[in-house]
Amino acid sequence: MKITSKQLRDLWLNFYISKGHTNIGAVSLIGDGETGVMFNVAGMQSLLPYLLGKPYKNNLTRLTNIQGCMRTVDIDEVGDESHFTFFEMMGNWSLGDYFKKEKTAWTFELLTKVFGLDSNKICCTVFAGDKNAARDDETANYLLQLGIKKENIFFKGKADNWWELEGTTNTPCGPDNEWFYPLTDQPNHDGKCDIDCKCGRFVEIGNDVYMQYKKLGDGKYEPLKNKNVDTGFGFERMLMFLNGEKDGYKTDLFADVIAYMEQALNIKYGENSEQTKSMRIIADHIRTSVMLIGDENGILPSNVGAGYILRRILRRAIRHAKKINLPTQNLLDLAKIYIQKVYNQAYPNLVEKQDYIISSIAAEIEKFNKTLELGNKEFEKVILGIERKNQFMRSNPNFVLDNTISGKAAFRLYDTFGFPIELTTEMATERGYKVDLNGFNECFKQHQELARTTNAGVFKGGLADNSQATTCLHTACHLLLAGLRKMFGTGIEQKGSNITSERLRFDFNFERKLTDEEVKQLEDFVNNAIKSAIAVERLEMPLKQAKAQGAYGIHKAADDEIVSVYKIGDVDFQICGGPHAKNTSELKNFKITKQEAVSAGVRRIKAIINF
Repeated sequence: MKITSKQLRDLWLNFYISKGHTNIGAVSLIGDGETGVMFNVAGMQSLLPYLLGKPYKNNLTRLTNIQGCMRTVDIDEVGDESHFTFFEMMGNWSLGDYFKKEKTAWTFELLTKVFGLDSNKICCTVFAGDKNAARDDETANYLLQLGIKKENIFFKGKADNWWELEGTTNTPCGPDNEWFYPLTDQPNHDGKCDIDCKCGRFVEIGNDVYMQYKKLGDGKYEPLKNKNVDTGFGFERMLMFLNGEKDGYKTDLFADVIAYMEQALNIKYGENSEQTKSMRIIADHIRTSVMLIGDENGILPSNVGAGYILRRILRRAIRHAKKINLPTQNLLDLAKIYIQKVYNQAYPNLVEKQDYIISSIAAEIEKFNKTLELGNKEFEKVILGIERKNQFMRSNPNFVLDNTISGKAAFRLYDTFGFPIELTTEMATERGYKVDLNGFNECFKQHQELARTTNAGVFKGGLADNSQATTCLHTACHLLLAGLRKMFGTGIEQKGSNITSERLRFDFNFERKLTDEEVKQLEDFVNNAIKSAIAVERLEMPLKQAKAQGAYGIHKAADDEIVSVYKIGDVDFQICGGPHAKNTSELKNFKITKQEAVSAGVRRIKAIINF
C-alpha cells in the first residue's frame, strides 16, 4: 500500500473518530515542567493525570491525536536508516471506557481493512506475567478469536511487553500487546525465522498498552480504579512500512529535502555512505530545529537546558553541511520546505512563525560559523600537538601511543572557543581519537565553582553576569517595562527581575494574565524599538532633576545624589545602574516565552532575544 504522510494522518484520525473518539490535537513538544522531563517523549505524557483518574475536559473518555515527540538519547545514532530526534506518535486512548476486547478488534480492523495487511501474516506478543502482575491470557484469547494464528502469538517478559515511564512513581502502567508484520514472505535464511529472529524480517508496527496498574515507589503495582487503553503507533515507522521502505528517509516526509541536497551537491542519496549519513543528519536535525523553534512554547539555541539540546543538533547539522560542502545558508531553504510543504497542514503555526524560525536558524548559523572558524583551528592545534608528541616519543621502546584529547584541552575548546563537548567528541572520533570526558567534567566543575566565588555579591539588580547577552537582555527589560506602561498605564512598576545570559525574568504589578493579543502587542512594541536602532544614552544627574524630567525606576538615593539615567530615544527614560547595550539594534529580536502568576497582583514574564 503506497501512502503519503498526509493520507496516513487522515486515515488514522478518521478511523478513530468513526469509533467515537475526539481528536484532541497535539500539545507542546516542550515539557511543561510537571512531568519532570525536558521534552514530551511519548504521546500519552500530557494525559497522565487523566490516565490516573482525573476527568478529562467535557468528560470525554475516547481520545485520539498525532503527537510530536522528542528524544535526545539517540542523537548520536541519527545518521542511520531509522533514528530520528523528532518523531510523531499516532495515538488513541480509552479513559475507563472500553478495554481489551474492543481495542484488539479495532487495531485488527485498522491493520487489515484500512491498511490492507494479511491477517494470516500478523504476529503479536503479549505479556508473559511475573510475580507482580498476571500473564495476559485475556488479550491472547481475543487475538485468537479475531483470527490471529496461535503460532503467531508469543508470550514475552517484562522487558518486551510491559510499558511504564522509567524513573517515575504513581504513574499508570501495564502489559502491552505489540503487533508485528513480515517484510517478506520467505525467511531470510534456513531454519526458524519468527519475530525473535535478528534478521530484521519482522517489523514492529505498533502497540496497545493496557494501563490497568499504578506503579508504586517500592517496585510493586496496584490495580487502577479505571482501566485505560493507550495505543502508540510510530508515524514515521508506519509510513515507512506501508510504503515498503526500510529507510525512513525515503518517505515523503524527507523526499523533497533529500532531493534538494542531491541537486545542490550533484550527488545521489545512498551511493556514498558518509555523504548519505550527513544528509540524514541534516534532514533530521533541521526538521527538529524547525519544530522546537516553531513550537507554541518555542525555544531558541542557548547554553542551558532545552536550548542547549537545540543548539547541539542545529550546530551538528551545520557541521555536516560543511562536511559535504553544502552551503550553510541552504539549510534555511530546507527549513522552508518543512514549513511550507511537509507540515503546512499538520502544523499551521509553523507557517505563521516562518520568518521567526528562519531568522533564528540564520542567527545560529552566523554565530556558529564564527565559532567553527576559530575552534577548528584550535582543534587542529590540539591534534597536531598529540601527533608531534607521538612522533617524538616513538624512539622510546616502552612508549604507548597517545590518542586522547585531554580534559583540559577539551574544556578550553568549550570555554574559550564555544565548542560543545559533543562536537569535540564527534570530531575526535572521526579522526581516531578519544576525549578525556572525566577530565573535562572536572574542569567544568572547577570553572563553575570559581564563577560562583568570583561573582558572589558583584553583580546587582538581578543580573547573573556582565556578558554581552546579559547586557542586551537587561536593555530588553527596559523596553519591556516601557511597553507595559504604554499599554496599561504608568502605574505598572517593576517588582523584581532575574537576568542570565540565556533569558530575562521580569516581575510587575498586574492583576491578570495577558491575552494572546496583548502578548503580541507587547512583543511588537519591543521589536519595533529594536528595529528602529535607537541609541541608548547614559546620563548622570541629581535624582531630583531626573524625576523632574520624567525619569522613573527603582532608586534609594537622596534627592541631591547623582544617579545614572538611561535614555532610549522617546521610548524609555529610566533610572538604573546598568549595564546596557549601546543601541537597541544589538538585541536583534525579542520573544516572550512564558507568563505566570508570582503572587496576588504580581505577574511574571519570561523572554529571550537573539543578539
